[in-house]
Amino acid sequence: MKLRQPWLITAIAFVGAWIIRLWIWTVRSRYYTMGPDVRPNQPGLKQHYIYVFWHENLLLPAYHFGRPDVFVLISRHADGQLIAEVCRRLGFGLARGSTTRGGVEAVRQMLRLGKDAHLAVTPDGPQGPRRHVQPGVAYLAARTGLPIAPVGIAYRRPWRMGSWDRFAIPRPWSVGAHVVAPPIWVPADADLDELEHYRRLLEDSLHWATEMAEQWVAGDEPRPPVAAVAA
Repeated sequence: MKLRQPWLITAIAFVGAWIIRLWIWTVRSRYYTMGPDVRPNQPGLKQHYIYVFWHENLLLPAYHFGRPDVFVLISRHADGQLIAEVCRRLGFGLARGSTTRGGVEAVRQMLRLGKDAHLAVTPDGPQGPRRHVQPGVAYLAARTGLPIAPVGIAYRRPWRMGSWDRFAIPRPWSVGAHVVAPPIWVPADADLDELEHYRRLLEDSLHWATEMAEQWVAGDEPRPPVAAVAA
């Protein structure tokens, strides 16, 4: 169902954002990193990053990473306005567009925003294929000069939707984990072959970090050992 009335979109977004806050507040989450602590809420963090995580795991970073200096790319598909309003109320900055709709303008927005802010991207969204990194992220990293922070996310026994990404909904009072792989720097002068190399590297890093997060929520400490702090 397409929502066209602005007041209805605003009302649903307000309720939706509060549901997400209250729901994810119940999830006991931990944060593991193989490198520097790149969380955007770190005092004195001077380096900006492109945070990258799978589309299915949006809820945990939506709760923990929501800040005005973190800009998310929201598709222009039919429900995009509602999703954009929810993200705005969770504290994020917004850029609109995708690889299929408004793609060129979206990239231009992200390039401008990357000069003074963090960026957040789901590299397999908005339509998949699931857990496959599309090439735009490596290009964005090369053009902005920002390092990519691959964030693997998992929940213990989440509910799964029947969507293309098998969207994950954590159970209340369950556990969740972020595992951040080492940052990836893409050279500014990378050619097409090099961009494909970094695309594959990012995809492998995300798979690795996601597997480590899944191990942790299943009760096994990730290996190799990583630094753990409260999320």
